[in-house]
Amino acid sequence: MTPTPKADFTVNLTWQGEQRFSAASDGGVSAILDGKRGVGPSPVQAVAFALAGCMAIDVVDVIEKGRLPVKALTCDMRVFRADGTPRKITAFDLHFVVTGDVPEDRIARAIELSREKYCSVWHSLNPAIDFKTSFTVNP
Repeated sequence: MTPTPKADFTVNLTWQGEQRFSAASDGGVSAILDGKRGVGPSPVQAVAFALAGCMAIDVVDVIEKGRLPVKALTCDMRVFRADGTPRKITAFDLHFVVTGDVPEDRIARAIELSREKYCSVWHSLNPAIDFKTSFTVNP
């Protein structure tokens, strides 16, 4: 008999009525998911937050490991969904704005490393999703 692998983490959802669920994970992490987007992100919005967050964390980490002075980083993501059911995500367009004296080629490389190697969220999604990235540098 093959042993059951140990989970990396667990998630628990508790229905709060309507389309709302309280979500909890290991270490006291919690959120509200709301299909109507009234008091929290919808599950699809949560996926977009996760992808943008994962990429942003990687990009800052790679740039800082290169000993470059990042003063700020923001990102904006446009998410496109199919018209019919299921309204799956068909494309992401993620734009970073990096503030600091960071050469453009280093930012481009950090984004590439995140996308091709490090971002576990991106690598968990359907590879057929169109994913565009871009950036702007503010000195």
